[in-house]
Order: sequence, then structure tokens, then C-alpha cells
Amino acid sequence: MIHGATSFFDHLVQAGWALWDNRLRTILSMLGIMVGIAAVVTVGTLTKGGHHMIFRELHTFGLTSTWVFRAEEDKDPNRAVREGSGIDNDDLEVIRSGCCPAVKRVTPMVMGWVKRMIIRFGNRYSHGQIEGVGYEYTRINNDTVIMGRHLERADELRRKPVVIIGPTVRSDLFMMHDDPVGKEIYIDGRKFVIVGVLETKSRDFMTSIGVGAAFGDVNNRILMPFTVLQQMLGKKEIDVLQAEAVDLGVSELAVSQMIRVLQHRHDDHYSYKEETMAQYIATANRILQGVSVIGVVAASVSLLVGALGIMNMMGTSVLERTREIGLRKAIGARRRDILLQFLLEAALISSVGGVLGLILGGLVSYAVTLLIGFPLMTSWMVVIIGLVVSVGVGLLSGYYPARRAAMMHPVEALRYE
Repeated sequence: MIHGATSFFDHLVQAGWALWDNRLRTILSMLGIMVGIAAVVTVGTLTKGGHHMIFRELHTFGLTSTWVFRAEEDKDPNRAVREGSGIDNDDLEVIRSGCCPAVKRVTPMVMGWVKRMIIRFGNRYSHGQIEGVGYEYTRINNDTVIMGRHLERADELRRKPVVIIGPTVRSDLFMMHDDPVGKEIYIDGRKFVIVGVLETKSRDFMTSIGVGAAFGDVNNRILMPFTVLQQMLGKKEIDVLQAEAVDLGVSELAVSQMIRVLQHRHDDHYSYKEETMAQYIATANRILQGVSVIGVVAASVSLLVGALGIMNMMGTSVLERTREIGLRKAIGARRRDILLQFLLEAALISSVGGVLGLILGGLVSYAVTLLIGFPLMTSWMVVIIGLVVSVGVGLLSGYYPARRAAMMHPVEALRYE
């Protein structure tokens, strides 16, 4: 056992010296492997970081959220349609009563953006986006109330003039260290009591690709009972129904059940559209998979170039050292000794190139994450796979030249000029 270990160590040392003697050629052969492994690490890191960022922001909408609203256009010109949103308070109560088994919670949304309202506290003003919502809105949207309380069922039933404000509205109306809970603000001349303050949310990336833009600035919201906003706007309709599905797999079923109820209650006078977070999640997954595929293809090309470089170098090395091979065989070297010698040289090139590639990939990943704002999330699995692939590429590309060297006849090798 000791002799075997010593023999292997001797071969490893000889392989190292052989590569050092041709260090320029060795470095050039390493470059392809290094770039390929760096690409693997960079793509793996960015994909994982992007996945984390995207799903962290999707979580701010509620991963099982669904939305139902009236379609802007009716494709059937003969259909008798009515004015309005096609959703009223009675529809909400029917859906709340449990007629849709795939729906866990539902909240109305009444948009106050159609009317410009002055929001004032003392001599300070805000341009917050006013939304009339139900008592389960914040829970469906995964909103965290950092001060005060959530809206309650009694608030909407009794039309209580209470609001929950977002962090931007808070900074507009109050000093940084003030506690706004319990303070009175004026909206369109009407007095409201602040009962809660929302935690800051980040949707910057989703907004940049157009997903969150339709929902407005999530931190610049003023939430009040929808019945109060209906009263202020002089209407009895609901603009959007947002529901939380029982789980992600039944999101489409949840919206279809709600639409079926609405169409039945309104005798098919309205057409409805739906959106689900499941659709956004599928889109995000497709984007991430596309990025991964592009990265894998780029890395594969680099690794292929690196493998060909190693094979070419080892082939050249075998030719240059033909007489050495013949001499070693003449004094007793076995085929497996020659095979091991050249395989170790190939493995050393690829493993050192792989380690350098991991370092380069880490540096590139860090630079890119600083540039685009992705969190740096290196996967140990990617690192391990990178090292295994680099060694594997070296062994595979070096096997043919090594086998050719091992199969040489010593007499013919000694005669080689």
C-alpha cells in the first residue's frame, strides 16, 4: 500500500515538472477550462440570486393571489352589456360565503385614482394612492403592519373613517420619528384616523420588467375600508376582486369559479378577465430557465474548446517525448505507469484551470451582482459540479493521447527521430 502511494506521488511530481517545462503551453491549455468553469459558476450564481430576488418580490403580491375584473373590450358585438365594473358588494358577499371551494380569502379593491383627492396633515401633503379594500386585503398581499393594526370586518360594515398608510405617505406627512397611529389626517376634506402603518416593500425588479407597474407604488398606498371609498366616490361597485387560492395549484380553478359566479349573477352581461400569480411565476421560471440554458451552452462551448486544447497539447507532448516513453518502457515501466503519467498531466491542467475558473467566476459574479443588484448566492453544488466537470474534462480529453503513449512499442519509440 505504501509502495502504491509512493508510486502515485512520484507520478504526480513528474507530471507537475513536465507541465512546468512547457508552462506557456500549459497556461494556454488551461484558459478554455478556466473560462468554461467561470461561466458555469457565474450562471449558477446569477440564476440562484435572480430566482431569490424575483420570488421574494412575487411574494409581496401573495404567491397564491388571483385577480378578477371586467374585460375592457367585449369581443361579441351582439352581447348586451351594461355600464360599470360588473362586480358589486352582493357579489362579494356571495363569494365570501363559500361558493368557491378553491378560494381561501377574497378582498374587494376600489380604486381611488380616478379622482384626485387632497391628502393633508397640518400643513404637510401627500400624493398617496388611495385604495378601498376589504379587511383581509393585507393578509392576502402579505403586507406587514409594523405599527397599529390591520383593517377589521367592523370597519367596512360600519364605514369607519380609518386608514392604513404606507411608508412613503408616512414620510410625506410626519417627521421621521413620529408615531402616526391615532393621528388624524384629512382626505378630500374628510377626517380619517390612522390605525396602522405598512412595512416597506421592494418591487423594484418586477416593476422594471413591467410586472408591478399596473399596481402602482406599493409603498405609497393609503388603505381604507372599501365601503368608505365607495361612499366618497358615490358608487356601489367594486373594481377588482383579489382572492387567495387554497394553494398555487388551484389558482386557475379559483378564478374560473369566481368568474362563473359573476357571470351567473349578472346573466352574462359582462365579460371578465383574470390574472394569477401562477402566471407570473411561470413567466419568471421561463426567463430563468432561458438564462440558464444560454449560460450552459456558453459554458459547454468553452469547455469543449478547453478539452480540445488539452487533447492537442497532450498529443503534442506524446510526440515530443516519444524517445522518453521508449526509454522508460525499456527500463521496466508498465503500460499503466505511462497511462497514469499522461492522465495525471491532463488532470492537473484541468483541475488547476477549474480552480482558477471558480475564482474568476466568483469575482465576475460579485461584480455583476453589484452592477444589477442581485443578491450574491453562490451554490456549493455549483462549485462541486464545476470541479468535477473540470477534472472529468481533463481525464476524457487526455485519455486518448495517454493510451496512445502507453501502447507504444519500446523499440519503435527509441528509434523515433
